[in-house]
Amino acid sequence: MGRWQGVVLSLIGLVATIWLGLTGQLALYIHPRYFVFTVVMAVIAGVLALVSFALVPSTHDGHGHGHEPASRWGWLLPAGSVLTIAAAVGALLILPPSTLTTSTVAQRDLNGSASALTLKAPALTSKADYSAFTVRDWASLLRSGAGQDFFADKTATVTGFISADKTDRDVFFVTRFVVACCAVDAQPIGVPVYHPGWQNEYKTDSWVTVTSGFRANPNAASRETIVLVPDSIKPTTQPEQPYVY
Repeated sequence: MGRWQGVVLSLIGLVATIWLGLTGQLALYIHPRYFVFTVVMAVIAGVLALVSFALVPSTHDGHGHGHEPASRWGWLLPAGSVLTIAAAVGALLILPPSTLTTSTVAQRDLNGSASALTLKAPALTSKADYSAFTVRDWASLLRSGAGQDFFADKTATVTGFISADKTDRDVFFVTRFVVACCAVDAQPIGVPVYHPGWQNEYKTDSWVTVTSGFRANPNAASRETIVLVPDSIKPTTQPEQPYVY
């Protein structure tokens, strides 16, 4: 049974990987640049697992020793194997994959990664098309130390999920995760939004689109000196591609 269990668990993992790749949901776990490589390697690994199972003979104890004491508890191993396989099927093939949330933001430093906030040089020119800027672009500009004069005539439209500011109750962040390789290395980035009482209107992790100009934060004690003061906050659904690459 143990031999079968190993093969079945391996095949479940490989089938789940291929299925996620074919449905596009593999992007919830790894960078799209690795899709083809991951799916191809999963197919190869599946073939090798089946071949190895077919070629390696199973071993049996033909001496008959210890069967009487083992018979009483012998059902535990098969039952455990079945439960393990069922749990793997449920986790990998039945339950829908989910994205990272504010619980992960709390464990990592929001806007704290220089690599996650790296802008391409053209984005900083005066002639840049700011209407096409993403959460990452605006968060990068804010982190770069651009002053209020720079933001005075610019309007941002950003989409992300809500995460709370740890120090200012009147501010929340429109948040996304930047993924360089896989979800394990994902870094949270966000644009601060000044909206007193937002907790009464929106839940953390809910997705919104915010359109607004930038203003000085009315709360002079806040660490976020420049914030969006919304003209509109629209609830929205999680996009097909929730991460930023």
